Amino acid sequence: MRRKSVDDLICVSNDKPKTLGLFDLTIMGIGAIIGTGILVLTGIVAATDAGPGVIYSFLIAALASCLIGLCYSELTTTIPSSGSAYVYSWITMGEQVAFLSGWTLLGVYITTTATVATGWTGYFTSFLRGVGINLPDSLTLSPFNGGVINLPAVIIVLLITLLLTHGMSDSKNVNNFLVLVKIGIIVLFVIVGAFHVNTANWHPFLPYGVRGIFTGSATVFFSFLGFDALATSAEDCKHVQKNLPIAIIASLTISTILYIIVSLVMTGDVKYNLLNVPEAMSFTLNEINQPLVAQIVSVGAILGILAVILAFIYAASNIAMSMSRGGFLPKMFSHLNPNTHTPNGSLWLIGLITAVCAGLLNLKNLATFANAGSLCIFFIISVAVLLLRKQRPDLERPFKVPFGKVIPVASAIVCVVLLMNLPLSAWMNYIGWLFIGVLLYLGYSKKHVTY
Repeated sequence: MRRKSVDDLICVSNDKPKTLGLFDLTIMGIGAIIGTGILVLTGIVAATDAGPGVIYSFLIAALASCLIGLCYSELTTTIPSSGSAYVYSWITMGEQVAFLSGWTLLGVYITTTATVATGWTGYFTSFLRGVGINLPDSLTLSPFNGGVINLPAVIIVLLITLLLTHGMSDSKNVNNFLVLVKIGIIVLFVIVGAFHVNTANWHPFLPYGVRGIFTGSATVFFSFLGFDALATSAEDCKHVQKNLPIAIIASLTISTILYIIVSLVMTGDVKYNLLNVPEAMSFTLNEINQPLVAQIVSVGAILGILAVILAFIYAASNIAMSMSRGGFLPKMFSHLNPNTHTPNGSLWLIGLITAVCAGLLNLKNLATFANAGSLCIFFIISVAVLLLRKQRPDLERPFKVPFGKVIPVASAIVCVVLLMNLPLSAWMNYIGWLFIGVLLYLGYSKKHVTY
């Protein structure tokens, strides 16, 4: 249960050049949050769980994320390290919890990125079919789905990894462009769709009852996971004590507003029970006889999803870099390129594993543990706030969660409630990933950990 020194971590983080401003951070957060959630999950959850009342599901999930985001803000501004929950649990709860936290984060990021890349292939091949190009199933489906390899997903993951190795200055410009494109197509969808809203489609508003709202909130919580990626960017932030808390709350607020507006327009244009499709925005536009706009939205989705892949590969590589610094992973993964100041070893480690997963595995079931893993991490973050206040009251806290212990305790309770609503399959997948991590810890990390 040995704990890491806070002062050593702060010294290490202060040595890294700062390249991300408030705008860059907010855009990164929005880009990660409104990825597949707004392009895919909105319609599916409306059709299967909540109906038009999906807006309440998003509000509940957003409230939970906001509580957790405030806890993140206190920790990241007090200890601006790229290790996120891995670092915060090490300095408050000890070595073993730290490793499991870091290992969980790696699993969540890798699996989520691979799942997003697989979804990107669907939009990409659908667009190509629209212009008369048909790729063979053997090159677009994994072996588990009747193909040989999901080649587009592999290629796009490797290309984005290559972009990230050129440094955050170049990467942030590309990311900002991709996110602005994504926001643009969402605004386009809302403007066009708003003229075709039929309020009769909103009745019944809660076809699955109140229970459906909470079931939907547990599902759409996945949509808000992206704000966690901001916590891993602390070492790259300019004026981290001011910019990071603002960026976390701003990205959550803007994303929630977009989710609600899109949900209202979508369920107003098309009856909710017809929306159980992965390309719900394009489907809705085709249903209201707007095929040209639907094709534009598809192109925007192809570009917009890239921002999600970029944000999560970046976040996962920062976790791997921090774990390498602590000795949990080989030292080569914490080495920074002298020209770009990027952890290229960690980037290629994450990029290659993600590419293999996206290309060869059936991630439908494996990806369900992303919610379980993330909620466990968020519970640890909530507890870490309370523990660090008790253990190191002397630390300067530029941002402190208001109302004393109320918000961290409420955040922890929300995480437990949502965890209890997850299916058994999510827990089984998560436990399997932890078992692999325990083997790595006992075989390598325990012998090489440094303080």
